[in-house]
Amino acid sequence: MAENSKIEWTHHTANLWWGCTKVHEGCDNCYALTFAKRVGNDIWGNDKPRRMIKNVWAEFERFQKEAQKQNKIHRVFVGSMMDIFEKPMPLVDHKGNPYLEDGNEFWNTGQLRDKLFNEVVPNSPNLKFLLLTKRPSNINKYIPESWKQNPPENVMFGTSPVSQKTANDLILQLSKVNGHKFLSIEPQLEKIDLLVKAKDSDMILLDMVDWIINGGESGHTKRPFDADWGRLIRDACKTRAVPFFFKQIDKVKAIPEDLLVREFPK
Repeated sequence: MAENSKIEWTHHTANLWWGCTKVHEGCDNCYALTFAKRVGNDIWGNDKPRRMIKNVWAEFERFQKEAQKQNKIHRVFVGSMMDIFEKPMPLVDHKGNPYLEDGNEFWNTGQLRDKLFNEVVPNSPNLKFLLLTKRPSNINKYIPESWKQNPPENVMFGTSPVSQKTANDLILQLSKVNGHKFLSIEPQLEKIDLLVKAKDSDMILLDMVDWIINGGESGHTKRPFDADWGRLIRDACKTRAVPFFFKQIDKVKAIPEDLLVREFPK
């Protein structure tokens, strides 16, 4: 399933840059921050630059060729070490120097994002781009104007609630975006009811999305996950015919047999 990624719900993972800023309690034990520090990158926080990943463009080309050769659609998660809809931030290269495009123009992360949206997405018909963000209110600010009326079929917009409050807030923000949408509810930190109505709306939260990924936290500082929380979301998805993918309890405990559900959107 995960051909070039250790993440079970995607074939590939791609990062345009490394670095981010924490948003809510789901970020407290961020594995990407821990890994960045381990390799000596000071790229987290509103006052830090982001590290440019130069080979990602060749990777997109390779992913497209592989999927086309197999006559399949491959999912690409963008990205595990960044937030694609973070505000534009300064860029540095692998040595920590300000990044110069073609040696004469300083670039920021917004320009990398535009390159993905305007050049890579339209030329990758065999790739399904999973654009996951903790900042769904920024999506309509940064996507191409044409996407607002005609979103690409090979893009899914996602967000990451971890509690009832973040679900209430983030799903409503995500609902303002036109196109296919998904939730990555991991790490789930408390019971979440997706069959309640959104604030100031007649719409049920779950009816606003097309796919749910769910799971608990892993690592030495992991917070507890109750399997019944996953069952509640699984059962809600079944009642609304929303595909449900259960990822993990904590990467140590075995997944209960009744939670071994790994569905994908059509």
